[in-house]
Amino acid sequence: MSAGWEPLLTGDSAAEARRAVTVIAAELPASLGWMPTGVPELAWRTPLASGHAGQALFYAYLALDGSHRKGGEGGASETALDLLDQAIAGAARVPMNEGFYQGFTGIAWTSEHLRGRLFEEEDGGDPNLAVDELLLTALAASPWPGEYDLLGGLVGIGIYALERLPRPSAVACLERVVERLAERAERPAGEGARWAWFSPPEALAAHKRERHPAGRYDLGLAHGAAGVIALLGAACRAGVAAAEADELLRGAVPWLLERALPASAAGLRFPLSYAPDAPFAAGRLAWCYGDLGIASALAIAGEGAGEPAWRRAAIEIAKGAAACPLADSKVVDAGLCHGAAGAGHLFHRLYRATGEETLAAAARAWLERALAMREPGRGIAGFRSWVNSAEEPADWRDDAGFLTGAAGVGLALLAAVSPVEPEWDRAMLLSLRPPSRLSGAAAP
Repeated sequence: MSAGWEPLLTGDSAAEARRAVTVIAAELPASLGWMPTGVPELAWRTPLASGHAGQALFYAYLALDGSHRKGGEGGASETALDLLDQAIAGAARVPMNEGFYQGFTGIAWTSEHLRGRLFEEEDGGDPNLAVDELLLTALAASPWPGEYDLLGGLVGIGIYALERLPRPSAVACLERVVERLAERAERPAGEGARWAWFSPPEALAAHKRERHPAGRYDLGLAHGAAGVIALLGAACRAGVAAAEADELLRGAVPWLLERALPASAAGLRFPLSYAPDAPFAAGRLAWCYGDLGIASALAIAGEGAGEPAWRRAAIEIAKGAAACPLADSKVVDAGLCHGAAGAGHLFHRLYRATGEETLAAAARAWLERALAMREPGRGIAGFRSWVNSAEEPADWRDDAGFLTGAAGVGLALLAAVSPVEPEWDRAMLLSLRPPSRLSGAAAP
């Protein structure tokens, strides 16, 4: 989605962002991230979202930037490698499923992503081939028994396979992901040639099941249709299962766009989810759910499938989101998933993809909002996360993680002041890997 990368913030804002990144780098190693009381192994069970793998990405891009150096021997690159080693050791120690953010696949993706950036292939061969074999075995199950989403389901496995292309095992893995997604797709009653992905009540968390006892269609990038659409667009661009992915997109994109509500004063139009005959209001400004994540998914799909109308829709949705006042955004902290730094980074990516100055202004405003949320001496480098979990009452927490914590905030701020393209955001389906010829050779 980017024709080039250059710093977005300048002057005092850039200096403040770099100071914040420096303090994050100094304070991050002291904590794995927010963990519910009495559940210390959660960080090991969510290694990319909350644990060492996500933190490794932060230090790796710090090393690639070159303008920051963490105190202590070895610098940022050695810190990143040490964190990655600890994540891999955690996968051997703690039982994990194949989830991307919540299991071993995210660790394998991080290792693959950093190979060639932070370290070179060792003579011992490709350690992720064993992961490919495990995933191919799991994906042979038809119908797929697990989730279809990005965080813990089929879409997340697809992200891993994309990173591994053009290896034959990765091609086979992505083909199976598209096949399983096609099996899970359904045509909602009365909606003609449309495709959607339904979450039955037993697949919903308890609080969602209470509101939707018959199930619902999630719309967001993290858990719903937007994530599927972005992945299918990426598969089209990669030339893997492209015909199947394109057919699904031709029904899924119109279905998602038809879920939009009339424009509100807040500028937001998409609800978090949809169920027939149920009332819904516009959602939030976030990556996980809402207009901003949906705009990003449509931009990816439009580029991948060569469909300009989807890119135009992405721009219009993003411009509406850019007009959303802070009071209506439901943004209360700074994290990537649903915080101010995440909003700033998504607007930044969309600006680089489109050249729309409105989106650049929104990116700067939200990144500066994230910096304004920083309270030195509190949390991790001054950042805290608002956590509303099933394990404990909603409260502010110290969170060192990638998805909702300081590591992710640091990555978004670094991307705004660095000439290094933040390709780590392929883990969030916010950018596309450059296409490579499908062959048995490793991708450059």
